[in-house]
Amino acid sequence: HLHRLRALCDAMLVGTGTAVADNPRLTTRRVSGPHPTRVVLDVHLRVPGEAGLFTDGQAPTLLVCDARDRARAADRVGAHQVLAVPGLVNAAGDVVWPALLAALRERGLATVLVEGGGVTVSRCLAQGVLDRLHLMVTPVLIGQGKPGVQLPPVQQMSECLRPRARAYRLGDDVLWDLDLRGT
Repeated sequence: HLHRLRALCDAMLVGTGTAVADNPRLTTRRVSGPHPTRVVLDVHLRVPGEAGLFTDGQAPTLLVCDARDRARAADRVGAHQVLAVPGLVNAAGDVVWPALLAALRERGLATVLVEGGGVTVSRCLAQGVLDRLHLMVTPVLIGQGKPGVQLPPVQQMSECLRPRARAYRLGDDVLWDLDLRGT
C-alpha cells in the first residue's frame, strides 16, 4: 500500500529522525511506477551526507534546510540536492510548513506524501497542512516504544479533530484513511 502511495506522489518527505534511524530507501520497489522525489527535512543538518538517500542514485533527493544553512548543506550533499527555503524556521525554531510546501510546489512537487516519522507528521497535523492521514493499526504490542502522532491536549471532546474516516482491512491490520480537509 505504501509503495503504491509513493508512486502516486510527486514527492515523499521524511524528517531527520527517520532518515538517521532508518536510512530508508523511500522508493517504489514493490510496485510498478515512478519513484517520487525524496525529500529529507533536516533543519539542523544531522543527516549524514553519505546516507543512502543522497548517494544511491535511485531517485532524485532533496535535503531541505533554512536558506541560512544553504552553504553547509551543499558541502554535505552537493548543491544540486539542496532546497534552501527562506523563512523555513520561525523565531521559535519551528518549521513553517506552508513555506516548505510552497517551495516544493515551485519545483513542481505538488503532491507530497509525508511518510514520517511521528514528530514530522504531528507537526504537519498541528499546522493544518495535511489533507489526508493514513493510520495503520496492527496487532503488535510494543509497550512505550516511540511516540506516534501527538497533538496538543484538549480540554473538551468538542475540541478534537473529527475527520471523515474509512477503514480497510489489510490482513490482520486495519488502515484508517482520515480525510482532514475541512476539519
